[in-house]
Amino acid sequence: MTNSETILVFDSGLGGLTVLREVVAARPGAHYVYVADDAFFPYGHHAEAEIIARVVPLMGELIGTHDPDLVVIACNTASTLVLSHLRAAYSLPFVGTVPAIKPACAQSRTRRVSVLGTKGTVKREYTKALIRDFAQGCEVTLVGSPELASLAEAELRGAPVSDEALAVELAPCFVGDPADATSRTDTVVLACTHYPLLLDRLRRLAPWPVDWIDPAPAIARRVSDLLGPRIGALAQSGAEMIFTSNRAHGLSATLTPFFGGRALA
Repeated sequence: MTNSETILVFDSGLGGLTVLREVVAARPGAHYVYVADDAFFPYGHHAEAEIIARVVPLMGELIGTHDPDLVVIACNTASTLVLSHLRAAYSLPFVGTVPAIKPACAQSRTRRVSVLGTKGTVKREYTKALIRDFAQGCEVTLVGSPELASLAEAELRGAPVSDEALAVELAPCFVGDPADATSRTDTVVLACTHYPLLLDRLRRLAPWPVDWIDPAPAIARRVSDLLGPRIGALAQSGAEMIFTSNRAHGLSATLTPFFGGRALA
């Protein structure tokens, strides 16, 4: 256990748990520190300059306290805004989360793809550049959801979330004739790490079947590539859950599966 690597996973809230789950599966011997910046959640309610001014020094404090070998920014908003600043300020490796537009467009058969993200993510120039570079002739519909991230957090905490509330957020993703499977949307990019928390319900509420693109498995592969081969068969190390508001999480039974069954410190 003394040889286990430390991986810090950072998000504005609990959505990054969907990324954490895949990283834990890829690196089961690591020690994990999950940081939810709930004191500033949701990031979509803040100006871009405010998010940069918040996250860069906060990350310096977290690095100083936890000495991670690698940091995963499990948040599309923070990644598109802050990743370049973090890499310039700190020498350890960072892995970000960006809308998976390239693989979605590469696999779409009808050439109609929707990107479901926060309002901030879909309006950002970074996202538009991904479309220019990788749309490959697809018609890409950008859908900025005002409430879906908060609804995902509410459901994880056990609060009731109605089908109607989810359906309203989801409906703009589905473009084309519902009766014509050759010309309607066939792929939806989940461009917020919170959204896979609701994936089972999104599938059920969709007006027709589509492929849902979750970037978490690709992020886990990138983490493993950067850290290199695992040394021997390391025993499972520990895990910590930190809220920047300093509140107790009170969610151990709910969160444990995301941490590969670890008890949380």
